[in-house]
Amino acid sequence: MRKLAAFTVSFALGICLAQYLLPERLLLPVAAVFFAAACLALLLPGLWRKRVLLVGTGLALALGWNWLYSYAVRAPLAALSGSEGTASMTLLEYAVPTDYGAKVTVKLEGVPLGKVVCYGGADLLDLEPGQTVAAQVKFQDSARLREDTITNFTAQGVFLLAYQRGDEAVYGEGSAGSPRWWPAHAARAMQNRVTALFDGDEAAFLSAILTGDTSGLSEEARSDLSEAGLSHILAVSGLHCGFLMTLILLLTGRHRHRLAAVLALPVLMFYTLLTGASPSVVRACIMVVFVLAAPLFQRDSDPPTTLSAALFLILLANPFAAASISLQLSFGAMAGLLWLTPKLQDLLLGERPSGKVCRLLVSSLSATVGAMAFTVPLCAVYFGSLVLISPVSNLLCLTASSLVFTLGLGAVLASFLWVPLGTVIGFVPALLTRYILWISGVLASVPHHALYFTNPYLKYWLVFLYVLFAAAFFLRPKARRKYAVAGVLAAVSLAVTVRLGAPHYTRGGLDAYVLDVGQGESVLLTSGGKFALVDCGSRNSWYDAGGIAADHLATMGCGTLDYLILTHYDYDHISGVAELLERVREHRSLRAAAASMEMAYSKAWRIIHEAEEGFGFRLLDSTIGGRHGGGASLTPEAEQLLADYRRFEADIFAYSQARFQEIFPQSKP
Repeated sequence: MRKLAAFTVSFALGICLAQYLLPERLLLPVAAVFFAAACLALLLPGLWRKRVLLVGTGLALALGWNWLYSYAVRAPLAALSGSEGTASMTLLEYAVPTDYGAKVTVKLEGVPLGKVVCYGGADLLDLEPGQTVAAQVKFQDSARLREDTITNFTAQGVFLLAYQRGDEAVYGEGSAGSPRWWPAHAARAMQNRVTALFDGDEAAFLSAILTGDTSGLSEEARSDLSEAGLSHILAVSGLHCGFLMTLILLLTGRHRHRLAAVLALPVLMFYTLLTGASPSVVRACIMVVFVLAAPLFQRDSDPPTTLSAALFLILLANPFAAASISLQLSFGAMAGLLWLTPKLQDLLLGERPSGKVCRLLVSSLSATVGAMAFTVPLCAVYFGSLVLISPVSNLLCLTASSLVFTLGLGAVLASFLWVPLGTVIGFVPALLTRYILWISGVLASVPHHALYFTNPYLKYWLVFLYVLFAAAFFLRPKARRKYAVAGVLAAVSLAVTVRLGAPHYTRGGLDAYVLDVGQGESVLLTSGGKFALVDCGSRNSWYDAGGIAADHLATMGCGTLDYLILTHYDYDHISGVAELLERVREHRSLRAAAASMEMAYSKAWRIIHEAEEGFGFRLLDSTIGGRHGGGASLTPEAEQLLADYRRFEADIFAYSQARFQEIFPQSKP
């Protein structure tokens, strides 16, 4: 079994080399070199022969497969970049709204492999997975988008972006009724039930933990969970598959392994598709399948082998998934849980007998530290922070989150039979959700709950930390005293590091930081421990300017912004709403209304979207079909808003005229 692990790890290493280091033109020559080395390994002694053969073959296969995948899947889609024409597409999911309309992942007709993200009008929101869209589009290579805040499309198997042009689109039923789309329909139905049973952040939390949809969560709740080190609860992963397996074992009994396996395998596969098949949940599903299937074939499951096999299958399906942050964090956390957590438990418990409470605390602490061991460097690179309070938050909330998942799922399923029953069952998970959100808010407000790597010395401390504990681990004496000494040295060095880095933002002079917020400008000023933000850019589908500013302030240790300076009121972002609504009412089409005002369609959608967010209700009702049977009309709320605004405008004008005549009576009216 471990031979398979050696091969799959080598394969993963080869994929990483292809993705991060080697240019595409060198993949095949280097693969040939590794294969030749594997062949020469046949001349080596027995033990080394197997090792070199497995490693060389794994590396060669990885490089060759990465080249073949890029040639067969990515290249045909990337070749369309920059072109424009009519495209026929099949929706792979429900569309989601954007600042300019909607976006959805599609399959492009004539190109069976690889996925495309299509950006179009709000009409896409009315479509279901499996339906077809034929529209005029312009293509762009997704690999050209390199900003940190933009999703790595290629890691998701998306190699092309399509931007709808013109106002004509033809919609068809396609394969919308196929069983293939049942998981997507089930996810949407569950989200609707969650919204009906729960309110506010409770509903958003339940929707995230059950279906992976985090879009409804407020910024405050999202920030608190992140600052408390509980974001992993929202990201559907092995944790949630574990919750689901626990529920299945409770229903089948712990000793009925065959029944549990027969029931769990299809349930887990369906759940993986329902939640969007992210790398973390795919990894968990594959591992559980290996563990459950092993007894059926009279084999023992080996955790390192199952983990490496899961990584192999994911990278085989899409080598570009190696760049996925979700995949890296998921496999890093699992590696720590498998290798380090048992050692920590043995170290902390020792040979002395201990009670259930003590063992529970030690188990929780060991699991948290083990998962963090390999994910901390990744969090430092990708997010610039290290949440020190994470062990405490996980100890307080993990059990509650498992109950939220189990009882929340029960409430949703029960509501399909009888809504009042779902409401009754949902009382407990709603209460526990409030508890988790409250705990996260409290812990996020604790001083020094997290470290931020904008301190130039913290990265050196992190390297020192790993070297320190690695040295303690490899020391021969078995006494636990060495880890205590290492812990004290780590704490003292951390205090010194924080102290050394503090003057970087609190010296007497004035420091200015220009923030990359996409559109607009945002400048952060700091002096003497005081912080001022000058403007904050504007929000769009790629950048959340306010979130970027908040994250940067947090990395600098700013808990309270002292000054907010707005240099001007940019009326352009909200102007024209009333006129635009009147033109929509006249032309019964937002696109036609924008054209009559010589305004870009995308800008018209942005104005409407921002106005809807500000007022808290929809302004337009859209129907599918464009000029040929569809269009847009004002909602009753929009009609009332328009009437009130015009009345307000008339009153203001009348008052200004009267006031003008009062002040300047000599002027002619």
